Amino acid sequence: MRNIPEKPALEGLETKWGEVWEQNGTYSFKRDGAERECVYSIDTPPPTASGALHIGHVFSYTHTDLIARYQRMQGKRIFYPVGWDDNGLPTERRVQNYYGVRCDPSLPYIENFEPPQTGGDNKSSKAANQLPISRRNFIELCEALTEEDEKHFEELWRTLGLSVDWSHQYRTISPATIRVAQQAFLNNLEKGQAYISQAPTLWDVTFRTAVAQAELEDRDMPGAYHTLVFTNVADGAEIKIDTTRPELLPACVALVAHPEDERYQPLFGQTVRTPLFEVEVPVVAHPLAQPDKGTGIAMICTFGDTTDVTWWRELQLPNRNILGFDGRVVADAPEAITSEAGLAAFAQLAGKTVFSAKETIVKLLQECGGMVGEIRKITHPVKFFEKGDKPLEIVSTRQWYIKNGATDEALRARLLEHGKALTWHPDFMRVRYENWVEGLSGDWLISRQRFFGVPIPVWYAVDDNGETDYDRVLVPSAEQLPVDPSSDVPNGYSAEQRDVPGGFTAEVDVMDTWATSSLTPQIAGGWLHDPELFDLVYPYDIRPQGQDIIRTWLFSTLLRSELECGKLPWKNAGISGWILDPDRKKMSKSKGNVVTPIGMLADHGADAVRYWAASSKLGTDAAFDPQRPTQIKIGRRLAMKVLNAAKFVLSFDSSGVSDATESVTEPLDRSLLKALSEVVTEATAAYEAYDHARALDVTETFFWTFCDDYLELVKSRAYGEGAGQTSAVATLRTALSVLVRLLAPTLPYVTEEVWSWFNDGSVHQAAWPTTDEVLAVAGSAADASLLQVAGEAIIGVRGAKSEAKVSQRTGVLRAVISANAETAQKLEQVAADIKALGRITALEIDSSGSAIEVREVELDLSADDAG
Repeated sequence: MRNIPEKPALEGLETKWGEVWEQNGTYSFKRDGAERECVYSIDTPPPTASGALHIGHVFSYTHTDLIARYQRMQGKRIFYPVGWDDNGLPTERRVQNYYGVRCDPSLPYIENFEPPQTGGDNKSSKAANQLPISRRNFIELCEALTEEDEKHFEELWRTLGLSVDWSHQYRTISPATIRVAQQAFLNNLEKGQAYISQAPTLWDVTFRTAVAQAELEDRDMPGAYHTLVFTNVADGAEIKIDTTRPELLPACVALVAHPEDERYQPLFGQTVRTPLFEVEVPVVAHPLAQPDKGTGIAMICTFGDTTDVTWWRELQLPNRNILGFDGRVVADAPEAITSEAGLAAFAQLAGKTVFSAKETIVKLLQECGGMVGEIRKITHPVKFFEKGDKPLEIVSTRQWYIKNGATDEALRARLLEHGKALTWHPDFMRVRYENWVEGLSGDWLISRQRFFGVPIPVWYAVDDNGETDYDRVLVPSAEQLPVDPSSDVPNGYSAEQRDVPGGFTAEVDVMDTWATSSLTPQIAGGWLHDPELFDLVYPYDIRPQGQDIIRTWLFSTLLRSELECGKLPWKNAGISGWILDPDRKKMSKSKGNVVTPIGMLADHGADAVRYWAASSKLGTDAAFDPQRPTQIKIGRRLAMKVLNAAKFVLSFDSSGVSDATESVTEPLDRSLLKALSEVVTEATAAYEAYDHARALDVTETFFWTFCDDYLELVKSRAYGEGAGQTSAVATLRTALSVLVRLLAPTLPYVTEEVWSWFNDGSVHQAAWPTTDEVLAVAGSAADASLLQVAGEAIIGVRGAKSEAKVSQRTGVLRAVISANAETAQKLEQVAADIKALGRITALEIDSSGSAIEVREVELDLSADDAG
């Protein structure tokens, strides 16, 4: 026995073993002499470094760690990096609220700047209350806060016991990462896969930035139908349309109805006059018009929603956009409004928010008779930026795009084929990917009008008249990367030529955060700086992630790999489910229903929390109630039982055990090991199928049988002498070794503690148990059912004592166990152990029965320990 505590405890194991693992490099990636076949590489999700990790992160990251630990014990060299997603809108918002500042690029840099506050509550605050600061000062605050957040994240991951290699950390805003992201973009540009275009863009008025299709979400919002009256220019007839956005009337460019709608077919090709503004617009036909919605005819405005964009593009209509980047109505009326009354009406809208403009135009329409009937309140889905607070608007902007298959059928087909070639765990998650690819409506918009991100690495030539020529894109060489176009200068130009005729101007936008995160395989794998490493790990073995970012992270990574090298970036995709609150709603920061894991880890221990996570299969949602953490308590009980059972097993004299394959001779012992070999087979198959929950279930079920039945049955023999004692002890130690290794991925701390009591080295570097290994000790003739029948017999003996209301220590002078002939024969083989545990003097086994039944129990009530 080696340093087994008098009273084993779970407390302190995280600190103790965490330090040992770090000192010994237990989880370091050993690349020397490695071949690709012996490497298992993981494309680790980099959590957003803005605030705190929540219980959902613990859930999914534990799933990844289970895979890593199993593969490591299978002898694989594990490439398991850790990353932090620093840049993007969430980080900027957190910095704004934490420090009470906002970015104003027009302001000069201030040395040694001190923010007005430190420690804001991360809730949105008004821009008017935030101190404007320079872009460079703002970025410095972003870097400082994310670095601080990442320290807390690392502490949590270390406490949870993630077996990552901490020497392979990456950040999505580091110089090395910026170089990778910019080089990939330049490659896309060179191949014609990236392009700049002036087009209608989904726009978040709060963040003042463009938003991509993948970042949208629908939210049910209150609205109202307003009935507007248009006038047919030819005959003066009235045409009524229903709209929820009367404030966009000045941007109306046409009315549209379904081509088969007989009510409006006579109007196609005619023109109508808009109410209030008196602009003539055509009546057109398009199959996207819905005859059963409202009056069946709608106005096309530039732009109310994405359907307006489709109509505008396909019907080649003019653009009369009236909303600015701030979400307010612009000062100048569209050129189509020429009447004095129309211009006067528009002047009353100019400068107003969408909400105020709606109130004003409704009043004006009611006064002039351009609106009739009651305003009918409704609730309808409205598109939001997933991290935004206000509905999105659509404005015309110049943005950078990467082709994603929306307008390229050949590319779409390749992406769908890649989705079929990828092995999904669980397989049904593939459908979500396919639905997303098939439903793409536009190329991937990657430019953002923000500050803390990877700069888009281009400049534009300025002609002799001082106009920017967006068709003349100036790019850096690979040697120049990383670059910041706002401060760096393109080849062939000098700094004095910035923003002057005949010179150049910088692209000031940054890339969407997914445009960087989509390159995590390249970033972590050393694509540009360590090609030898990249060849060892790419394509990766698995991409683990949440189901909600299949359309963003998984799709965008697969897309970038296809565009760069034409192949899948990984072999497998492991998709975790969601954590649901007690009301069965998904936990998320935006909903304010998340649970932070620090308290849970402190109260219950990392192994218990990991057990809770490991109990759920990939792709399965799990409800969690912090007030009733039942599964976590079960996990803690299991971890505690591992400690106590191991101490008990190791307390027996093992001096007689030299070779377990020769020492195990008793039928019950062989039975236990035969049953355990079947558990090894099933648990291994489950892990190979990425079903960690099944592996845990079969192992845990057997472990409790081992403790509750087998330990009790052989206890008397293990305390004894001779071959029977040696057989019991050899079996106990063999079983303990196997069970500790089977439980190691789920319970890394307690298994490492127990392993250290009777082994050298780390259990996490030990070999995963094999079926042959256990069968070699059990013997070919072992019968796994003997343990079961012995257990059933003991239950009967215990039941008889309980019914007689005596202690289980009470002796039995005589008992009869009846069963069928086959079972009776098995009972004969384990009769000695049954007699010892039941304290039975004379045991008769009757083969004329059916099910196992204990009867004719004669208790020895004279014994001193009876009662």
